[in-house]
Amino acid sequence: MKSERQAKILEMISKYEIQTQEEITERLKADGFKVTQATVSRDLRDLKLTKHSSSTGKYKYTVIRPHDHTGMVRLNNTMLESIVGVRYSMNNVVIKTYPGLAQAVASSVDALNIDTILGCVAGDDTIIIVTEDEESSAEINAKLREMMKTY
Repeated sequence: MKSERQAKILEMISKYEIQTQEEITERLKADGFKVTQATVSRDLRDLKLTKHSSSTGKYKYTVIRPHDHTGMVRLNNTMLESIVGVRYSMNNVVIKTYPGLAQAVASSVDALNIDTILGCVAGDDTIIIVTEDEESSAEINAKLREMMKTY
């Protein structure tokens, strides 16, 4: 039953812009599954689902794929709001933050476990991310800038 329910959840998020656990719970119940919000919450964790900004600007559940930089969504609002600017040069990304917040933002970047990031060093208001190549730096830079626009 669990695998059927989780397969149904994956099917739902691929077809619809599901925004809340309550919406998933309601849709599952409509399809004959007996679930609680707690069960849905565990399923979302097991399936490694997260919320990602959709093309309409709303947040929807999506699957985090390995080597897919959508994992950047794990930078929460507070961390993103702490960023003042992002630039890159060659295989480095430089993030400017408000004073005293670079360490917290760098810790969030480290937690993303992006394979192409070789290391991350933070001072008081500046973070330097060293990546494998310029392409990786450009991708991370673009993703961070995109995320900053939504906050």
